[in-house]
Amino acid sequence: MRTKVLVFKRSLNHPADFFDNTGQIGQPGENLLIFVCILLTMENNEKGNYAEIKFKNWLDKHNIPYWYINQNIETFSESLKKFFGSKRPDFLILLPNLGFILVDVKYKKIYPKFQTLVFDCEETTKHSNLQRNFGMQVWYAVSNQDCDFQTWYWTAVSKILEVGKRKKFTSSKSNQDFFSIPIKNFIQIADSDSLDRLFSNLFMSNFIS
Repeated sequence: MRTKVLVFKRSLNHPADFFDNTGQIGQPGENLLIFVCILLTMENNEKGNYAEIKFKNWLDKHNIPYWYINQNIETFSESLKKFFGSKRPDFLILLPNLGFILVDVKYKKIYPKFQTLVFDCEETTKHSNLQRNFGMQVWYAVSNQDCDFQTWYWTAVSKILEVGKRKKFTSSKSNQDFFSIPIKNFIQIADSDSLDRLFSNLFMSNFIS
């Protein structure tokens, strides 16, 4: 198998961006598989971007102050990158009299057989490093088109690690480790709800436990 190292001159927004100027990555038979992987990656990126837009619309609907974080890696210093690399939260939500939380918005579907959501171990650990080193609370907010983004599943990164440490799984496709988290560990927020419901549920769960 012939291996080539490619240097991308721009963001990978088109399948052609993954090929060099000869149009080749490997042997001709390999290119079809690579092209399919490229399309799947682009589709996942588009879904993620769409989820962010829907989340932004929800914030605007309820007049929640926020900062939509620029994902351009050049906007972060080299010393900050070492804590989370290219993976970072999407929103900084301001909470009057309390401070702020960082939110990473995800497009994910619930696995119906197990009623779980899965999260990449490496990414979650890097979010945890950001939280531990700088005292910033990092949360996930998850939704998808199956529920028409009418429900958001919220959970803190620390909760993912707490539940996920019991057992990690490894993807047979990507060989990456992931956590499988039952949806009972998430706070469900309807599109008609504001952040009040999130924190009232959080308070009650802490009070009961």
